[in-house]
Amino acid sequence: MKLNSIIVEDEETSRSILRNYLKKYCPNVSVLGEAANVDEALVLIRNNDLDLVFLDVEMPYGNAFDLLDKVGDRTFETVFVTAYNHYAVDALNAHASYYLMKPISIDELIKAVDYVVEIKTKEDALQDQVLVPKTTNVIGKITIPQQDGFEVIETANILYCKADDNYTEIYLNTDRKKLVSKTLKYFETALTNSSFARVHKSYLVNVNEVVKYRKGKGGSVVLRNGKEIMVSASRKSELLSYFK
Repeated sequence: MKLNSIIVEDEETSRSILRNYLKKYCPNVSVLGEAANVDEALVLIRNNDLDLVFLDVEMPYGNAFDLLDKVGDRTFETVFVTAYNHYAVDALNAHASYYLMKPISIDELIKAVDYVVEIKTKEDALQDQVLVPKTTNVIGKITIPQQDGFEVIETANILYCKADDNYTEIYLNTDRKKLVSKTLKYFETALTNSSFARVHKSYLVNVNEVVKYRKGKGGSVVLRNGKEIMVSASRKSELLSYFK
């Protein structure tokens, strides 16, 4: 698993050592940037989608805990790096994933990265399980996975879903669009017990939103909002079965 990370450390030499260790011994960790103080770190955190932050405790004009307070809710894991072992309890209270003492042990660094990978893998597996259970246990609702959890959407509010490679665009009757990192096949399965028909390799429509069908080899459907979607010949009978 690839981990996007930053290094927050006021000493350039320490940053260089950690950067080189990561490059050599933890190639799955991509260092997107480095910061020497709290303000620089905040900019990097807010402008990047991070999995992991290597964080020195003592810095000029603030420490690691000041930074985490300013960040607030966070989705990345934190590995504390410090020369002072009396911060261990504070690190635990700040929900740090790992605590590295300087000088950094290569073995301990590898363990820290492996531990973060384990955490992220479990989180991803849980997120992958979120959608289907919610569609079967909560009638008329579907969950859309997000980085910080999931959003619950009424299936009746979905007009149609459109494939976009390994993503799906979900169009709602509120003129909003959601881009989700799941395939259209994924949503076709998740919405099996709802009134959705796969009318084309790229489209899944809410048949309750269909107001007109136009004849043709496959034909096309017009939705309540005026959107017209072509129907492939192989999907035509499945669609028309909803209206018999």
